[in-house]
Amino acid sequence: MSVPAELRQRITDLYAAYADCIDAERFDEWPEFFTENGWYRVVARENHDRGLPLSVLSLKGKAMMKDRVYGITSTIFHAPYYQRHIISVPALTSLEDGVTAASTNYLVIRTKRDMAADVYNVGRYIDEIVEEGGGLKFRKKFCVYDNDLVPNSLIYPI
Repeated sequence: MSVPAELRQRITDLYAAYADCIDAERFDEWPEFFTENGWYRVVARENHDRGLPLSVLSLKGKAMMKDRVYGITSTIFHAPYYQRHIISVPALTSLEDGVTAASTNYLVIRTKRDMAADVYNVGRYIDEIVEEGGGLKFRKKFCVYDNDLVPNSLIYPI
């Protein structure tokens, strides 16, 4: 499939901005990466591959995402930690009716204060990206993780 170089670069920039937003803990900005009815899902690879509905987290629409941000910033108490995302170059698998299907591998490293860094989550993003309001947005962002378990709890977005 041939994707225009400009679109390919814009999608790469979208992923970089997404990771930077989360890693810098600018959680109030996180829902703005999605369309109004966007779907953010964190799901085990086994469940995704089998088409099973059980997810660690499934947020449909910006309202649910904003509620999650409120929880992260105002109500959830936990030992502080930092995240760093390492994301591969996106593979663009289709371009149809203004929707680009993209997937990219990700690795999330977590560092707690006074502790060594550890691999927190690893997998791939399976996304649908659309043009909206003059920019690119995720219509769907599925974080399909490979590890069997999520250590402790999932607080920050992946």
